[in-house]
Amino acid sequence: MDSNANFFSREEVAHLSERSDWMGFCLVMHCYAIMAMALVIYSIFPNTATFFLALIIIGSRQLGLAILMHDAAHGTLFKSSKLNNVVGEWFCGSPILAELGSYRRYHLKHHKHTQTPEDPDLVLSAPFPISRASLLRKLFRDVTGQTGLKLILLPRIKNAIKRYVGIQQVDSDKYAQSFKSPGIVHPFYCNSVIFIAMMAFGDWWWWFAFWLLPLLTWFQVVVRLRNIAEHAGTEFSSSKLQNVRTTSVNLLTQLFIAPYWVNYHLEHHLMMYVPCWRLSKMHKILVAKGYAPKLKLAKGYLAVLREVIV
Repeated sequence: MDSNANFFSREEVAHLSERSDWMGFCLVMHCYAIMAMALVIYSIFPNTATFFLALIIIGSRQLGLAILMHDAAHGTLFKSSKLNNVVGEWFCGSPILAELGSYRRYHLKHHKHTQTPEDPDLVLSAPFPISRASLLRKLFRDVTGQTGLKLILLPRIKNAIKRYVGIQQVDSDKYAQSFKSPGIVHPFYCNSVIFIAMMAFGDWWWWFAFWLLPLLTWFQVVVRLRNIAEHAGTEFSSSKLQNVRTTSVNLLTQLFIAPYWVNYHLEHHLMMYVPCWRLSKMHKILVAKGYAPKLKLAKGYLAVLREVIV
């Protein structure tokens, strides 16, 4: 477990690290329920505004699935390792074309070597600060689907074909590695179920409009904003209080950009075996103990962007 003796008592560590199967199931069901509600709103009031509202909400909840897969990778979504593996793979990772096992191996290296030359995620934070024009170009590629095609869809198809014909997968794109899949079977099964459900409830084109399109567009936007907020503009050091950032959010930000306490990233790095739903309490404990001035904090995602733009 992480070194935390300087921050928390044994009792606090035990309490914060406690997992709940009930809470894990509730979070996964909540994620899908929010997406279903967005589709219900569109089905009742089908117009351009509700179409884009559904696209944005579903894209943010696809990030929600990635966050819950992340918790499963750490073994914190459920008490049972079997539940973490099964639910994390089939209900969280595969629907968004990710794979739990390879993500876990990749991500634990990030925790071990955060903001150091050995960090596999250093490629995400090293370029910052950047110019406003550079950021706008990146966001334009995200929202138009160029990033999603390049880093998610095409690599998955390419790697699936390579594996089918017996060629070993080689994926040199470090950004894509955090969501890469060694095969297409699980994602194919999961997305077939989603396709059938959406067609039964709506129409044949719903999966393309309300699942694939959000995954290739808005999902890419919120993943980039999350990545920027977590480590861009922080120290390139081993300091657990300064090489990672926690960002304040409001209800709208939680709905459209940062679901499931993903904004408490500093706390997550302090103790990576704390379930996401306990991170806000962990933050309150740190503040109550007087650590707030020592923490890398930002008052919202706009504040983060102002900090990392030159």
